[in-house]
Amino acid sequence: MSDADAEGSSAKEGDSAVRYLMMTKASDAAPDESLYVEMGKFVEELTAAGVLLATGGLEPGGVRVTSADGEITVTDGPFAEAKESVAGFALIEVRSKEEAIELARRFRKIVGDGESVVQQVFGP
Repeated sequence: MSDADAEGSSAKEGDSAVRYLMMTKASDAAPDESLYVEMGKFVEELTAAGVLLATGGLEPGGVRVTSADGEITVTDGPFAEAKESVAGFALIEVRSKEEAIELARRFRKIVGDGESVVQQVFGP
Protein backbone atom coordinates (compact mmCIF):
# COMPACT_ATOMS: atom_id res chain seq x y z
CA MET A 1 0.00 0.00 0.00
CA SER A 2 1.44 3.36 -0.98
CA ASP A 3 1.15 6.56 1.04
CA ALA A 4 -1.48 7.75 -1.43
CA ASP A 5 -3.47 4.55 -0.86
CA ALA A 6 -3.33 5.00 2.92
CA GLU A 7 -4.45 8.60 2.68
CA GLY A 8 -7.46 7.64 0.59
CA SER A 9 -8.35 4.52 2.55
CA SER A 10 -10.20 6.04 5.45
CA ALA A 11 -12.94 3.60 6.30
CA LYS A 12 -15.10 6.51 7.40
CA GLU A 13 -15.36 7.52 3.74
CA GLY A 14 -16.34 4.00 2.66
CA ASP A 15 -19.59 2.14 3.12
CA SER A 16 -18.32 -0.72 5.24
CA ALA A 17 -15.91 0.17 7.99
CA VAL A 18 -14.42 -2.74 9.90
CA ARG A 19 -12.46 -2.34 13.11
CA TYR A 20 -9.43 -4.46 13.92
CA LEU A 21 -7.28 -4.63 17.01
CA MET A 22 -3.62 -5.10 16.12
CA MET A 23 -1.54 -6.29 19.07
CA THR A 24 2.18 -6.75 19.23
CA LYS A 25 3.96 -9.07 21.60
CA ALA A 26 6.93 -8.00 23.70
CA SER A 27 10.38 -8.18 22.12
CA ASP A 28 13.86 -8.54 23.57
CA ALA A 29 15.23 -6.04 21.05
CA ALA A 30 15.99 -2.57 22.38
CA PRO A 31 14.46 0.17 20.19
CA ASP A 32 16.76 2.73 18.63
CA GLU A 33 16.13 6.34 17.58
CA SER A 34 15.36 5.42 13.95
CA LEU A 35 12.54 3.13 15.14
CA TYR A 36 10.87 6.03 16.95
CA VAL A 37 11.19 8.26 13.88
CA GLU A 38 9.75 5.65 11.49
CA MET A 39 6.97 4.70 13.90
CA GLY A 40 6.10 8.37 14.38
CA LYS A 41 5.74 8.80 10.61
CA PHE A 42 3.58 5.67 10.36
CA VAL A 43 1.29 6.80 13.20
CA GLU A 44 0.96 10.29 11.70
CA GLU A 45 0.07 8.81 8.29
CA LEU A 46 -2.61 6.50 9.69
CA THR A 47 -4.03 9.25 11.91
CA ALA A 48 -4.25 11.71 9.00
CA ALA A 49 -5.97 9.02 6.89
CA GLY A 50 -8.58 8.49 9.61
CA VAL A 51 -7.59 4.82 9.96
CA LEU A 52 -5.95 4.88 13.40
CA LEU A 53 -8.52 5.20 16.20
CA ALA A 54 -6.27 4.52 19.21
CA THR A 55 -2.81 3.23 20.00
CA GLY A 56 -0.76 2.61 23.10
CA GLY A 57 1.59 0.46 25.10
CA LEU A 58 0.55 -1.90 27.87
CA GLU A 59 2.12 -2.51 31.25
CA PRO A 60 3.71 -5.95 31.44
CA GLY A 61 1.86 -7.12 34.55
CA GLY A 62 -1.77 -6.20 34.72
CA VAL A 63 -4.45 -7.65 36.95
CA ARG A 64 -6.58 -10.71 36.20
CA VAL A 65 -10.17 -10.73 37.46
CA THR A 66 -11.91 -14.10 37.28
CA SER A 67 -15.26 -15.42 38.42
CA ALA A 68 -16.23 -18.99 39.24
CA ASP A 69 -19.35 -20.14 41.06
CA GLY A 70 -20.19 -16.57 42.05
CA GLU A 71 -16.75 -15.94 43.58
CA ILE A 72 -14.54 -13.14 42.23
CA THR A 73 -10.76 -13.55 42.38
CA VAL A 74 -8.25 -10.79 41.66
CA THR A 75 -4.67 -11.82 40.84
CA ASP A 76 -1.73 -9.54 40.10
CA GLY A 77 0.33 -10.34 36.98
CA PRO A 78 2.50 -11.09 35.13
CA PHE A 79 0.77 -14.20 33.82
CA ALA A 80 2.90 -15.38 30.91
CA GLU A 81 6.49 -15.24 29.84
CA ALA A 82 7.42 -11.68 28.90
CA LYS A 83 7.79 -12.64 25.22
CA GLU A 84 4.20 -13.97 25.22
CA SER A 85 2.58 -10.86 26.72
CA VAL A 86 1.00 -8.11 24.63
CA ALA A 87 3.19 -5.00 24.75
CA GLY A 88 1.15 -2.60 22.63
CA PHE A 89 -1.92 -2.18 20.48
CA ALA A 90 -3.49 -0.17 17.68
CA LEU A 91 -7.23 0.04 17.02
CA ILE A 92 -7.80 0.66 13.33
CA GLU A 93 -10.82 1.09 11.10
CA VAL A 94 -10.35 -0.12 7.53
CA ARG A 95 -12.36 -1.56 4.66
CA SER A 96 -11.13 -5.15 4.82
CA LYS A 97 -9.14 -7.79 6.65
CA GLU A 98 -6.59 -7.60 3.83
CA GLU A 99 -6.06 -3.89 4.50
CA ALA A 100 -5.59 -4.60 8.22
CA ILE A 101 -3.03 -7.29 7.41
CA GLU A 102 -1.18 -4.93 5.07
CA LEU A 103 -0.92 -2.35 7.86
CA ALA A 104 0.35 -5.05 10.22
CA ARG A 105 2.97 -6.01 7.61
CA ARG A 106 4.10 -2.39 7.37
CA PHE A 107 4.29 -2.20 11.17
CA ARG A 108 6.39 -5.39 11.37
CA LYS A 109 8.77 -4.02 8.71
CA ILE A 110 9.34 -0.97 10.90
CA VAL A 111 9.81 -2.78 14.23
CA GLY A 112 11.61 -5.86 12.93
CA ASP A 113 11.46 -9.43 14.19
CA GLY A 114 8.58 -10.37 16.44
CA GLU A 115 4.91 -11.27 16.42
CA SER A 116 1.70 -9.33 16.05
CA VAL A 117 -1.91 -10.50 16.22
CA VAL A 118 -4.76 -8.93 14.22
CA GLN A 119 -8.34 -9.56 15.36
CA GLN A 120 -11.62 -8.13 14.12
CA VAL A 121 -13.55 -6.09 16.70
CA PHE A 122 -17.30 -6.71 16.73
CA GLY A 123 -19.88 -4.20 17.88
CA PRO A 124 -20.58 -0.52 17.34
